[in-house]
Amino acid sequence: MIASPNLGAAHIAAVHVGKIASLGNPPARSGYIKHAVGHPVMAQALGLAGDEQADLAVHGGVDKAVYGYPLSRYPDWAAAFPRLADRFVAGSMGENLPIAGVDETGIHIGDRIRAGGALLQVTQPRQPCFKLGLVFDEPRLIRAMIRSGHCGWYYRVLEPGAIGAGDEHVVVERPNPAWPISRFAGLIAARALGSDLLSEMLAMEGLAQTWQVKALRQLALVRHVAS
Repeated sequence: MIASPNLGAAHIAAVHVGKIASLGNPPARSGYIKHAVGHPVMAQALGLAGDEQADLAVHGGVDKAVYGYPLSRYPDWAAAFPRLADRFVAGSMGENLPIAGVDETGIHIGDRIRAGGALLQVTQPRQPCFKLGLVFDEPRLIRAMIRSGHCGWYYRVLEPGAIGAGDEHVVVERPNPAWPISRFAGLIAARALGSDLLSEMLAMEGLAQTWQVKALRQLALVRHVAS
C-alpha cells in the first residue's frame, strides 16, 4: 500500500448536480443533465445534495455516489466528433465533478481522495449506457467511450463533507498502484479478465461490490470449465 500527502496536483473545476428529466425521443427519464452550482455542495453516502438519479438499478448508490470526469478529455471528443465539438464542455458527460490535472491513467481503483471537506474513494470506471447516445443524438459515442477508455470514474463517500469549485483533488492513499482506471477499463473492453486477474480483483481494496461479485461468479465459472 502506498500512502502520500499528495500523489499529483489536481483540482475540482466545478460542481454539478441535476434533477430527473426526460431525454431523447422516445423519452427516457434520467438525471444525466447537470448544471454547475456556485457554492459548495455536501457530499453524502448516496451522492451530492440536490443530485438525482432515475434508474437506481444501474445508477447511483453507495459505490456510484459521485461521478468524476477529466477535463482534459473534452478536446479529444471534439476532435473525434467535430459536428458536436461545441457541445463537449465541462458537465456534458453527466459528471458531478469535472477534474483538472489528472485523467484515467493517474487515478486508481481504491484511491482515497481528499476533495474539499469530503474523503472520497474511487470504486470503478464508468460503463456508458444508451443515455449517452441520447443526450448527443449520437449512438457512436457509447462505443467510442468504451474503446478509448475516456470514461471517468465513480467515487464512494467515506467521510461526508462540502465540495466546491477550486478545491484540491488530492490522492492521500493508493492501495492498488497497479490498477489505474485506464487499465481496468481496457481489460473490461477487451473482455480480458482471466483467472489470475479475477482473483486479484477479489482482493482489491475499494473496488465496487458489483465488480467483486462479478469477479467471484466469473472465477467460479472459469474454474468449473477447467475442472
